[in-house]
Amino acid sequence: MSLKKLDPLLTDKLTQLQQQDLCKGNEKVVTGMQAAADGFGPRYFLEGYGDRAFLRMNSNSYLGLSVHPQVIKAEAAAAEKFGTGPGAVRFISGTYRPHIELEQKLAEFHGRESAMLFSSAYTTMTGVLPQFISADTLVVSDALNHNCIINAIRLSHPAGKEIYAHADMTALDKILEAYKGRVKRVCVVTDGVFSMRGDYAPLDEINACCKRHEGAYEEGIITLVDDSHGVGAFGRAGRGTEEYTKAKADILIATLGKAFGVNGGYVVSSSAAIAYLRETSPFYIYSNPITPAEAAVAGAALDIVTSDEGLQLLEKLRLFSARLRSGLEQLGFETLPGEHPIVPVLIRDSGKTSALAAHLLANNILVTGLNYPVVPQGEQEIRLQVCAEHTGKDLDYLLAKLADFKR
Repeated sequence: MSLKKLDPLLTDKLTQLQQQDLCKGNEKVVTGMQAAADGFGPRYFLEGYGDRAFLRMNSNSYLGLSVHPQVIKAEAAAAEKFGTGPGAVRFISGTYRPHIELEQKLAEFHGRESAMLFSSAYTTMTGVLPQFISADTLVVSDALNHNCIINAIRLSHPAGKEIYAHADMTALDKILEAYKGRVKRVCVVTDGVFSMRGDYAPLDEINACCKRHEGAYEEGIITLVDDSHGVGAFGRAGRGTEEYTKAKADILIATLGKAFGVNGGYVVSSSAAIAYLRETSPFYIYSNPITPAEAAVAGAALDIVTSDEGLQLLEKLRLFSARLRSGLEQLGFETLPGEHPIVPVLIRDSGKTSALAAHLLANNILVTGLNYPVVPQGEQEIRLQVCAEHTGKDLDYLLAKLADFKR
């Protein structure tokens, strides 16, 4: 047995991906961090780039909690007490006190009866959504939903699948009307904040639309929202799309690996729904949980988010996001309105998008360039992400380099 026959086929496939500009290429390796100084935020060193220090504008660590002293101290203390790993899946012997305490905190934070941890937000979605879709269920999905939702639907084998145009409530209404009498249950699934654009699902309007049609379905309509980019970064108190729209999903999924600065994912819902998931979700039952130390760290991060310090960090995010959007508009770049720290620069051309990303890298700025087919043709962009670790001088430097490219 060997891979001698398969390796050439895999190499050919990689070559095809490269020719189609679908390869991500080699990953950049962070080798160290330079502390904030002289009015600038921290800088990052990369393998192969010598002593060049980079401004990072493509991080999901919106509140900078991954390097917060209180968070680091909590991880060290928990690792000293519980060790570095859980040692087993949770139903065998892998459940620790920090897991239970974090789940209680997350449920309270989101105003829910219960919460449940997973190893990542991606596995949360793929481990949760299929458990609520039967052979008599229609699943309805926003056209711009994340890849984890797309793959979770593929795992689900629903009675039907419908895609509505991004945030188009008229289209959603027509779908729910058309399927009356054809299925017993409907699951409407959407991102909260959309990762490529920084805009959000109109959850209040989605709920109102579902409420109008729910009586026609024997098992009702449920809403499921993945707000991984919203929680901890959006809304005055960091409770994401639900807070911003003043509406709640039946099932909410989010991550610990972005604004909370740690690792892992979770779901919050009713006690019955979470109890059902603990007994049925294979990604929970057969996978190790996050480590006890990670759970303790996430709890410490959540304590910061709900404190006065957290409110100040969130306010800074809003102000700096508005400042960056305003600066882009003054330079003549196209962006989208909003309060979220994802600030897209819409270039709408693959060559120009790649050129701008290369220009910023040459000037020691790390950004994410998004080209077709990652985004639809004509929607090519540079995704900028504001973090609480940034300073006014950082944004001024970024805007100056963008102005240089514009000229």
